[in-house]
Amino acid sequence: MTQRLHSRKVFYGGLVHATSLQHIQACPRALIGVSDDGVIDWVLDDVDSASIQDTMLSKGWQIEDVDFVELGFGQWIMPGFVDTHTHAPQYPNMGIGGQYELLDWLQNVTFPTEAKFEDVEYAKKAYTSVVQRVLDCGTTTCCYYATLHLQATRVLADVCHEKGQRAFVGKCNMDRNASPTYQESSPAQSLADTESFIAHVSSLEDPLVQPILTPRFAIACCDDLLQGLGSLASQHPDMAIQTHISENPSEITFTGELFPDCETYASVYDKFGLLREKTILAHGVHLKDSELNLIKSRNAGISHCPTSNFNLRSGIANVADMLDRGIKVGLGTDVSGGFSPSILTAIQHASIASKVLAFQATPGQDSSSSTFSKKQLPLSALLYMATMGGADLCGLSSVIGSIAPGKQFDAILVDVTKGGVEGIWVEQEAGEGVQNKVRLLEMLEKFLFCGDSRNIRTVWVKGRTVGGAQKS
Repeated sequence: MTQRLHSRKVFYGGLVHATSLQHIQACPRALIGVSDDGVIDWVLDDVDSASIQDTMLSKGWQIEDVDFVELGFGQWIMPGFVDTHTHAPQYPNMGIGGQYELLDWLQNVTFPTEAKFEDVEYAKKAYTSVVQRVLDCGTTTCCYYATLHLQATRVLADVCHEKGQRAFVGKCNMDRNASPTYQESSPAQSLADTESFIAHVSSLEDPLVQPILTPRFAIACCDDLLQGLGSLASQHPDMAIQTHISENPSEITFTGELFPDCETYASVYDKFGLLREKTILAHGVHLKDSELNLIKSRNAGISHCPTSNFNLRSGIANVADMLDRGIKVGLGTDVSGGFSPSILTAIQHASIASKVLAFQATPGQDSSSSTFSKKQLPLSALLYMATMGGADLCGLSSVIGSIAPGKQFDAILVDVTKGGVEGIWVEQEAGEGVQNKVRLLEMLEKFLFCGDSRNIRTVWVKGRTVGGAQKS
């Protein structure tokens, strides 16, 4: 794909981002300069409208030489969402199979759907739709599981490349306990296809699209396959790894039976060299204390997928405790265990999950010594996990996740005044000018809990317009 050149852009108006788990910065009159290579050159928090041109000149920029965007009431710039766990081939069966728990759901719904991706033309049609839908939901970075099919997984990487999404794409490794018609023939074949896929992504010469090692979960991989993947990981020390962990009680029991020499689920991955920085562990609903300590010590992290955990009756991950322990946590949609492609839904369900855990806490139990445990998660933590937390989990915290100088402009323009979204009621009051910080934070909360893709007007990845309700 020939990358088009990006003209310099300047945005004036609302800016919102989470700078930590406990703080949201809301700037009603921010001025943001984005260079022609899609990198944020400068950010000024509070600029009077009469001073815009002089301020730009002080930076060596002239308003005539840039694309200048002045945001109106009810609009703001914020970082794009980071989806740290989803299954691209499961979009066709999104919203069905909720009567099952995990293992039965895989056999009856998911594996038959994924098997269809042996047809490359089907994969092209499906993945083209999937990636654009994800972008339009405001997800600028996505960690995708593909299928076990090499050619179809190449297609997914190609589509991400063509559409300009920042993506981690993984060919699933699974040589046992899947389905007679949907399972790799041998560890050797699985590893050879994985190496071929890594080479294909490298040939794209696109830093936005990266391969990610993807043992589906321990149940689906024999020892030889896990050993081989550990060897591949050692050859590629900077490559991310994604897999599932401790999602469902039956899955945990089966894993223990398959790996009797490992004390815990987490120790299986650790044994084979697959637990390290940039290892993204989906779910972690039933992790033991020793596993949490191990994950923290390896600098790995958790993709919290509350929609899926509710839908498949897996349980509720104690994310607040993980955050108190300093474990990295991002959010995942986990389509199609999750029934929505939007991180907004994950934010809403993460909030509900934390409230359920908070009111299930033992009455009178002291929570004063903790920041998050036994309490509902604050808005700042929810937004942080959806942006900076996900970026950190993917090893991209210095590149994306907030609107700051030196970072790449992966961002969305939110508009809560248009789109006909039933749950959002925002009106500019008589005499009200540019929203103040309190008003901006109120509208942010309305967007996070009542909004949808209709409120996401434009989506940029590294300064390039790639999606949104108004893409131009």
